[in-house]
Amino acid sequence: MKLLVDMNLSPSWVDVIKQAGFDAIHWSDIGDPRATDQEIMEWAKFQGCIVFTHDLDFGAILAATKSDSPSVIQIRTQDINPHHIGDFVISAIKKFQDYLIKGAIISVDEKRARARILPLNE
Repeated sequence: MKLLVDMNLSPSWVDVIKQAGFDAIHWSDIGDPRATDQEIMEWAKFQGCIVFTHDLDFGAILAATKSDSPSVIQIRTQDINPHHIGDFVISAIKKFQDYLIKGAIISVDEKRARARILPLNE
């Protein structure tokens, strides 16, 4: 399982994710920093990556397109520092790993994590 860390999250997330035993890359290492969310989604889908973001637009794209991939993990908290919420995010990734592999959107805040299977239904 490989995670693509979006531009709105610090590259330090890559190390946190790798230390947990998952593969990760930051978008700034492979793509144009001005790329649209749609371009990032297409790249992630083609490469078999899960998008890790703080941007709600990725969930909106999944809802609008009714796509079953790529999976998306959204942090839904103000403090997105990996030192603050990193352990909880990693536990959510592990908890929902099977869903993420099949296609899901995972929302993580400071108190809970939720999963919705893709494609999203109204």
